[in-house]
Amino acid sequence: MICIEIQSPGGPEVLQPTTREDPVAGAGEILIRVEAAGVNRPDVLQRRGRYPVPPGASDIPGLEVAGTVAALGHGVEGWRVGDRVCALVAGGGYATLCVAPAPQCLPVPAVLDVVSAGALPETFFTVWTNVFDRGRLRAGETALFHGGSSGIGTTAIQLAVARGARAFVTAGSDEKCRACEALGAERAINYKRDDFAEVIKTLTNGRGVDLILDMVGGEYLARNIASLASGGRLVEIGFMGGSGSAALDLGEVMRRRLTITGSTLRPRSVEEKGAIAADLRREVWPLLERGLVKPVVFRTFPLAEAAAAHRMMESSEHVGKIVLIP
Repeated sequence: MICIEIQSPGGPEVLQPTTREDPVAGAGEILIRVEAAGVNRPDVLQRRGRYPVPPGASDIPGLEVAGTVAALGHGVEGWRVGDRVCALVAGGGYATLCVAPAPQCLPVPAVLDVVSAGALPETFFTVWTNVFDRGRLRAGETALFHGGSSGIGTTAIQLAVARGARAFVTAGSDEKCRACEALGAERAINYKRDDFAEVIKTLTNGRGVDLILDMVGGEYLARNIASLASGGRLVEIGFMGGSGSAALDLGEVMRRRLTITGSTLRPRSVEEKGAIAADLRREVWPLLERGLVKPVVFRTFPLAEAAAAHRMMESSEHVGKIVLIP
């Protein structure tokens, strides 16, 4: 197979095409002929040497793929060779063939092409488990999503609105703010110009929001706490701001009955990821089939141009997802 290797930790130029022996589906696994592979921030961190590969996972980057079933491992039921499939994987996505645990595989919705399907798993798994499971967002509640124009943000906006919640977001330009509002955000805040905590206070008449999904980290903590309503939930999924630590006023957390939680997806077990996949198939796939929610694909690159895709990712020019096409 053709794949992309990280030759050594470093810049995008360390991503180089090579060939390796074809992978083989083991018990409980599906071999996928990859037709699209999503590019995500964790791929960039792995390339820089800051996101270790979990034990047993492929060292090839790439956490989500879509394509067709090429072979079935022992004990796999419910799938046939040739089926259209998308999958969350712990690595190995930047390749022409990729093995995925069967519980982490989902059918490509009939209304989507394979490129769009390649942009589904990582963001939809992440948003579901953090916003609706850990964050417990319900219809009628309000949410603030940082990084509203990212793959995570564009997914969170659509799912929140489709499920009856109100969505506010932050983004880094007026153009990105307009894109977020076109997806359903009630208000997008340009964080380079406005203090989001002050804007949220005004928008909610001083109440605050019920949920915040944050990928920035420490420097946002105090303003996130100030932006939560009593009983609100702050869910941390990253620290793109460069710091994973910050001072916290525990008295404020106690007085206002706040919840602070967070998670990472890649190290979780196949069973846990399979449970998220089952929730998505039941709760979200019908929304995709009805056209109420869809992945936002900004640009595609040939697999061999993975370095260019990473340069675009790091430039933050994009709105939505970047996808590699083998």
